[in-house]
Amino acid sequence: MQIDPGRRNWLHRLIHCTSLLGLVAVAGPSWSQMPVAALAHATSGGNAPRNTVLVVGDSLSAEYGLKRGSGWVSLLERKLASEKIEARVVNASVSGDTTSGGLSRLPALLAQHRPTHVILELGGNDGLRGLPLKGSLSNLQQMAQAAKVAGAKVMVVGVQIPPNYGRRYNDELAAMFVTVAKDEGAALVPFLMAGVPDSQYQADRIHVAEVGHPTMLANVWPTLRPLLR
Repeated sequence: MQIDPGRRNWLHRLIHCTSLLGLVAVAGPSWSQMPVAALAHATSGGNAPRNTVLVVGDSLSAEYGLKRGSGWVSLLERKLASEKIEARVVNASVSGDTTSGGLSRLPALLAQHRPTHVILELGGNDGLRGLPLKGSLSNLQQMAQAAKVAGAKVMVVGVQIPPNYGRRYNDELAAMFVTVAKDEGAALVPFLMAGVPDSQYQADRIHVAEVGHPTMLANVWPTLRPLLR
């Protein structure tokens, strides 16, 4: 999807809007009272790393129900170090966040962290709330466009939800991530929890337990690794 000059100028102004510095804590959905979490992880070193990976996600990436440092984003940080890839990981995920919340937070995050890579893991809470997916699609597209204007490579990470709203809605949700990745030239991980067995979920059957997070990283890593060249 090409960005017209007017929208490009708007995105530039949006990214550099200093009045938005600071994270917006979005309340969790009614099915769970989830704590706000915005964790920043950095591979240490005196010089600025070559890559900065910004993860903008929800509770699946914010270590909801887990001990700190055990989620897939923390495991990614350790994976990068073990592979001797010079990179800093910033986890700006917020439990309960939607694509709308992520879109409102992104300009400040881009201005503050100047990422080289942006991972968008949002949309699950839109689905759980039964929100119209046309708006969710637009939000993700705008986020991808803003990240690209800021000079970052983009990865879209898809999720699935319980069939509360029927198969058609779930199919549309899955297709949404594919559409955004295709239209915006972004990398795609179709399903973050692919291969995680039912026994490795928390009691709510929505969030993955600690034992399942290595599988989530294994789903992300093969797509992310080539982007870090």
